[in-house]
Amino acid sequence: MQIGQIIRDNRKKKHMTQEEMACRLGVTAPAVNKWENGNSLPDITLLAPIARLLGVTLEELLSFREELTEQEIHHLLEELADRGKEESFEETFRWAQGIMREYPNCDKLIWQMTAYLDAKRLFDEVPGSDTYDAYLLDCYERLLMSREPEVKRGAADALFTYYLRKEQYDKAEEYLAYCSDENPDKKRKRAVICSRTGRISEAYRLYEEIVFADWQIMSLVFHGIYSLAIQEGDMEKARMIAEKQGELGQILDMGTYYQYMARLELAVAEQNAKEAAAAAGKMLEQVGSLYEFAKSRLYEHMTFQEVTPAIIDEVRRRLLDGFRDGKEYLFLKDQPEWQAFMDSQTAADSTRID
Repeated sequence: MQIGQIIRDNRKKKHMTQEEMACRLGVTAPAVNKWENGNSLPDITLLAPIARLLGVTLEELLSFREELTEQEIHHLLEELADRGKEESFEETFRWAQGIMREYPNCDKLIWQMTAYLDAKRLFDEVPGSDTYDAYLLDCYERLLMSREPEVKRGAADALFTYYLRKEQYDKAEEYLAYCSDENPDKKRKRAVICSRTGRISEAYRLYEEIVFADWQIMSLVFHGIYSLAIQEGDMEKARMIAEKQGELGQILDMGTYYQYMARLELAVAEQNAKEAAAAAGKMLEQVGSLYEFAKSRLYEHMTFQEVTPAIIDEVRRRLLDGFRDGKEYLFLKDQPEWQAFMDSQTAADSTRID
């Protein structure tokens, strides 16, 4: 809100005419009228007397606020968008500049207005759009010091994108420091830079690491959804999720082991001894497929620990011990299908040892 509007609103609250206000301040009524209409500003020596006369603080008179409310920010952004449709880019830009000067400490407003102007000049292919670079970049740079993480990340991302577009890759990479190491998008952005600067093998490796890490996360997510379906007794959904988890494992070259693991969990939930025995048997057969990803071209630029037969045998042994002693399998011990399965594994183990 401009100072003139604040003077007018508070004068009217005091039921005071412009003439009365002018008389008390020792100025003319036309001077007060010009303040209120925004045609001129009060002399700095009059600010304190005006504030006292209107019963407001200097901060209120000058509309000094650290932050705007979310609703106020929303309204200003709506007005910016409306102006962007009706006015030239230059006119919209100048108006936004004025608003950002009025609220220099409202980082969220400045960030969103800057992002809007930045995107609009490119989308509309504004002639001479590069002339706005200095101002927009300065806004983003100042926002890197924001105490709001969302604003800081948004500014860093905008600067990364700008310098990437300008093919200034060293500069673009500097802004990745503002992105958390836990954020997979940081690795993706670094891969983009590597791919554009001739570091092809490194770019491949970074992309592959993202796929590999996302499989691990997605597998846990699928299992979580599956568990919720079991908890609600929705076996149809649980079966669908189990199938999709297995399919995802195959698509990403994680082996067929996970497909049978999902089937075993479903069979145990349904207390289906025959299906449980079949799935458990397949899991033991497919233990080696747990490490198929190490041979896959999908991950050929990654380095994995060598998997020896001894490691596979150890995994198989632990899996079988779990089938024998795991609480979730206790109800199966008296089922003939499960017992036959366990007896066959014991016999196979004896033969292997001999």
